[in-house]
Amino acid sequence: MKALFTYNYGKENMDKIRNLGYEIVQKNGENISYTEEIEDVEVLVCYNPFNKLDINKMKNLKWIQLASIGVDQVPNSTLLENNIILTNNRGGYSIPMGEWVVLKTLEIYKKSAELYKQQRNKKWKMNTSLLEIYGKTIAFIGTGSIAVESAKRFQGFGTNIIGVNTKGRKVEYFDKCYSIDKLDEVLSISDTVVLTIPYTEQTHHLINKDKLNKMKKDAAFINVSRGSIINEQDLINHLKEGNLLGAALDVFEKEPLPETSPLWEMENVIVTSHNSWISEMRNERRFNTILNNMERYKKGEELMNLVDLKRGY
Repeated sequence: MKALFTYNYGKENMDKIRNLGYEIVQKNGENISYTEEIEDVEVLVCYNPFNKLDINKMKNLKWIQLASIGVDQVPNSTLLENNIILTNNRGGYSIPMGEWVVLKTLEIYKKSAELYKQQRNKKWKMNTSLLEIYGKTIAFIGTGSIAVESAKRFQGFGTNIIGVNTKGRKVEYFDKCYSIDKLDEVLSISDTVVLTIPYTEQTHHLINKDKLNKMKKDAAFINVSRGSIINEQDLINHLKEGNLLGAALDVFEKEPLPETSPLWEMENVIVTSHNSWISEMRNERRFNTILNNMERYKKGEELMNLVDLKRGY
């Protein structure tokens, strides 16, 4: 059975895959193209080769294992038409992202950017506008693994954790969950709003001018999901009007974020370069998921992290 990898996980790890009985073809995902060598590939392990690799030509392709949590880069219609299974790396980056969410929430409430600016300017001045997150309501729009790991880490802070998911189902570490049709209500009562919902056609620009106006004027806003869930220009306008305590943004509608974007210069905005998922454990966790699933596939067992292609996550 032949498997195509668009990333090299090192000889020791790749040998573990070979020992399962796979023949491995390794190609660089950034400049990959279709060749006869991959004509009979059955398994594709990748992030996003789909702009350069025409998987329609891979007639033997049965399963794609993504290295990412997000699946919006995948040509869903092609997979549905060809009965190709899709799995992702759900949970693989949730711990560092959960830590990032807590960190940025605290940085906004504790005015870290202002204090660091004073340090750089050697300015000794006490800032008396710092806030507590104790007693605050933290809302997660989307209650998947990233939200769960974030909520778990908020437990010791005395916060009220609420979430929004499709039907309002209960989720561990959340005090209460609401259905998506209660989004306006959730936005209006939340002190911090965190976007952790998957990007789909239905969630495109979910947060727009109308939804931003539902939020408290002094709310904190955090996005670790996908940039296009927000209407970025609406957010910029909302911030320019003096709204929001602060925003921490790790993802943007266009990446890299253009140098001309006003977000770079806004004093109440923290910009990071799609960096929240990074930690020293990322490759190990990602590879362990791949290895586990490839062993399951070889044995004909149910795969982990199956993606519902019709729903897009």
